[in-house]
Amino acid sequence: MTAPGIPNEYTLSTTCFGARLGRIEDQIFNAVAMGFRQLELGLSEAPPSMDGLEDCKRETSVEVRSMIAGCRDSSSGHSAAHDLGSLEPIERERAMNSIRRHMRLAEAWGCPIVIVRGTKIGAPALREQGRELESRLVTEGATDTLLAEVAGYVKTVQAKGQKQVEHLCRSLHTLMGEAPEIRFAIEPGMYIDDLLGFDAMGWVMDDMAAQGLGYWHDVGRVHLRSRHGLPEHGQWLEAFAARMFGVHLQDAANEEPEMPLGLGEVDFKLLAGYVPKDAERVLELNSRHGRAEILASIRFLLDQGF
Repeated sequence: MTAPGIPNEYTLSTTCFGARLGRIEDQIFNAVAMGFRQLELGLSEAPPSMDGLEDCKRETSVEVRSMIAGCRDSSSGHSAAHDLGSLEPIERERAMNSIRRHMRLAEAWGCPIVIVRGTKIGAPALREQGRELESRLVTEGATDTLLAEVAGYVKTVQAKGQKQVEHLCRSLHTLMGEAPEIRFAIEPGMYIDDLLGFDAMGWVMDDMAAQGLGYWHDVGRVHLRSRHGLPEHGQWLEAFAARMFGVHLQDAANEEPEMPLGLGEVDFKLLAGYVPKDAERVLELNSRHGRAEILASIRFLLDQGF
């Protein structure tokens, strides 16, 4: 199943290649050599040239199954998705126009799913407080006192971010109405100042149920949030697995996401029991890991029941 060139059933994120391969055709041929026939267009500091995509798709039968909003923008730590719920109309419109561009590209490339990852709380003071708490988690460790502070901070973010959540829902409603053939999914972010905490994710999913908005589970980032005392995988999966479009598969430990599978702390047997059979399974590793780690991760997934 994982021998080079033998197709597997997983999707490979182009994030795995980073800046090593600057052309999509090189990324496709490398993915095919590892047995993948499906790609996700992931985030990268330097998005690849898309010249030759259609020829490669015809030659290899590779499909582009999903893309993360912002994948065609140079990564600077700030995604257009972060401003979809902004309190500033100009920032919201700029974010929507960025995602409209990605929607047009998705249509042109035959990509059926666009993933919106994370939305930051708008208040500068709350963002700064979040950075300070995350710094203390690294230097002091996850003491009971500090975890209580984090829990209180997240409650404050959720309470003061309700207006932003409303704007996020309106933005998504507008975008989904403009391209009904594209399936949209939202994914929680990594940091404690992310607007899409557990409660807010529930509000958005409930509000957008009639529009068919999907949930996308990020294994590594949810795990890191849980290490800070926030809801664990089981809570997220119990609440949202029924509406899951896909999952980003990666391991995590300490403060490091995007690790090869089996080298971190994630319970993948628990995950396997929740992920719907028709959900997209996307392998997303940091680009410093290479072919050996990717193939080993596929073997690990099969051993764990995926």
